[in-house]
Amino acid sequence: MSDTATEHLDRAMGALIGGALGDALGMPTQLLSPARIAELYGHVEDFIAPFADHPVSKGLLAGTITDDTEQALLLGRILAASGDGFDHARWVNALLDWEREVKARGSYDLLGPSTKRAIDAINNGVSAEEAGRSGDTNGAAMRIGPVGIMMPLEPLDVFVAKVAETCRATHNTSIAIASAAAVAAAVSRGIGGGDWRAASDSAVAAARRGAMLGNWVTGGDIAARIVWAQDLVRGNRVKDAIRLITDLVGTGVASQESVPAAFAVLEVAGGDPWQAAVISANLGGDTDTIGAIAAGMAGACTGFAHLPQDRIAKLRGIDLAEVKALAIDLLAARATKARSGKDAAA
Repeated sequence: MSDTATEHLDRAMGALIGGALGDALGMPTQLLSPARIAELYGHVEDFIAPFADHPVSKGLLAGTITDDTEQALLLGRILAASGDGFDHARWVNALLDWEREVKARGSYDLLGPSTKRAIDAINNGVSAEEAGRSGDTNGAAMRIGPVGIMMPLEPLDVFVAKVAETCRATHNTSIAIASAAAVAAAVSRGIGGGDWRAASDSAVAAARRGAMLGNWVTGGDIAARIVWAQDLVRGNRVKDAIRLITDLVGTGVASQESVPAAFAVLEVAGGDPWQAAVISANLGGDTDTIGAIAAGMAGACTGFAHLPQDRIAKLRGIDLAEVKALAIDLLAARATKARSGKDAAA
C-alpha cells in the first residue's frame, strides 16, 4: 500500500471510528438537559452507562454505539454495493431490516422522525423522491460520513449531487441536503489531507450548493449558521462555549440546530476528536448525534492513529475489522472516481 493510500485509510478509519466515539460517549446523555447531565453524571469525560430509566438508552452498557454509527455503516455498505448509482429501494429495505433487528435487541433508539415518516410513505406506494419531501431533521447528516470517504470533493457539483441522491428517499429537503453536504464535505476534505479549518471552509461551500437542491423548506441557512456558530464560540472557555451552543445555537434534532452545533464543537475542540466527543456529550439535547458528527469530522482530519486507542478498545457494538474492510471499499471507489475525473479533464 502506498503512503498516500495508507494515509487515506488512516483518515477514513478516523472518520468512522471518531464518529463512533462521539456517538457512544453521548449515548447516556442524549435527550437530557445540561443541568440534568451534571446532576446525574457530573462532567462526562469517559464512557458511562445510562441511568436505569433513560428514555432511549436504558439497558445499554457503557461505550455502546447507537443508531448514528449503525446507520452510517449501513449506508456505507449500500454505497459500496451500489456502484456509480444508488439503490434507493435497497437502502429503504436495509433501514427497515435494521429497525426490526434493533427492536429485536430491545433497543429504544429507533429510526428518526423524518426517516420513519418517509419509509411509511414508501410502503404506502409513494415514490422515494416524494417520500422525503418533508425530511428536515438531522438523520441524513448523522450518517453521511461514508459519502465523504467515497467521493472526492471536486467537482463540487458532482459531490453534492451524490449527497442529495443518498438523501432523496428520507431527507429530500434543502435544509437536510445542505446539512448533509456540509458534513460530508468536511469528511472528504479531511480524507484528502485537509485540517479541520480547511474542512470547515469546504463544509460552508458545500452547504451553499446543497441548499439549492431538494424541496425548499423554511429554516435558517445552514452555511450561514455554521459560520455564525463557529464565530460565536471562538476563543471561549469550554464551559462558556457549551452554554452558548445550548442557549443560542440549539442542540435539538432540527438540522439547523444540531449541525451548526457540531461545527461549533469542532471549533471549541480545536479539531481534537476526543475533545469534540466530550464537549458534545455535555451539551444536552441530541448529544450522541452532535458527538458523532463533530468527532467524525475531526477524526477524518486527524486520522485513526491520533484517536485515543484506550477508548476505542472500550467501544461496544462495533467490529473494527468490518469497519476497516468498509473503509477500504469506499476508498477504492474514491480512487476510481478520482481517476475518472482526471481522465475527463484531460
